[in-house]
Amino acid sequence: MLAGGWRGETGLMYEGDEDRLDAAEQLAEYDPHTAVEAFAAIASDHAVGDEVRLSAAEQLADLDPRAAGPVGLAIAHDKAVGDEVRLSAAELIADGDAQSATQAGLAIARDGAVGEEVRLSAAELLADVGPQHAAPACLAIARDEAVGDEVRLSAAELLEAADPRAAGPAWLAIARDEAVGDEVRRSAAEHLVAP
Repeated sequence: MLAGGWRGETGLMYEGDEDRLDAAEQLAEYDPHTAVEAFAAIASDHAVGDEVRLSAAEQLADLDPRAAGPVGLAIAHDKAVGDEVRLSAAELIADGDAQSATQAGLAIARDGAVGEEVRLSAAELLADVGPQHAAPACLAIARDEAVGDEVRLSAAELLEAADPRAAGPAWLAIARDEAVGDEVRRSAAEHLVAP
């Protein structure tokens, strides 16, 4: 980082994140290959603002969906990035790179510092990518006593829909938790005894 701006590999000076993104967008018009590298560099740069990183990842996905997988995964794993941006990065790569999307979704769903609704959305994304991938995420949410009752219940229901045989431990964790509301515990217990 230089005083007054950032110097890119081309030697050009940029005043800030938006200038870097603008330059990459202009580059995409006449040199898409180099633009892919520029967008990847911006999206991977921890010093760049969350929204600019996500925008760079989105434009990278438009140019080269396969190249977007590792970048989207890096954003989704970055605990310094806002919850919604992390989720958006995981969603961005879901169609082009199922393996990276699975790792991204798991990183978000298992992160107790992430808001519970975002964690549940990440688990839903995993169920869309492949039902078998949702089980560890749903189970982590359903067992997490810091998560609200209804979200825990939703995670267990999602798990049951994705993999009924794996849902038992989730229902059991909810049914045994005396801090959970009676209605939710009763619902969990009913699922446990259902044929």
